[in-house]
Amino acid sequence: MHPSRILRAAHGEKPSITGFDVRRFTKASAVPRYDPWERAEAWRYIGRFSRFNRFKNAFPGLGIATVAFAGYCAYEYMFLKDEHHGHGAEHGEGHH
Repeated sequence: MHPSRILRAAHGEKPSITGFDVRRFTKASAVPRYDPWERAEAWRYIGRFSRFNRFKNAFPGLGIATVAFAGYCAYEYMFLKDEHHGHGAEHGEGHH
């Protein structure tokens, strides 16, 4: 413990020059026992507006679009083969 705190505890605390009381400030800044606005703000965190629902509804078509894109990529890989792979000697000169 600091010597200044020991002296203050022994002699009683001297009031601050500025009138600022740290103990009263920390007591006032704590969570209030009763919040009169709690009931009015409750709708923001339940039902349609819960954190899970807000995240889920942030990108409404992402799931369907991902499945459709994966299906298209699979279709392209399996059925749309590129028959023209390069320019080599097997091609005639008239193909260009």
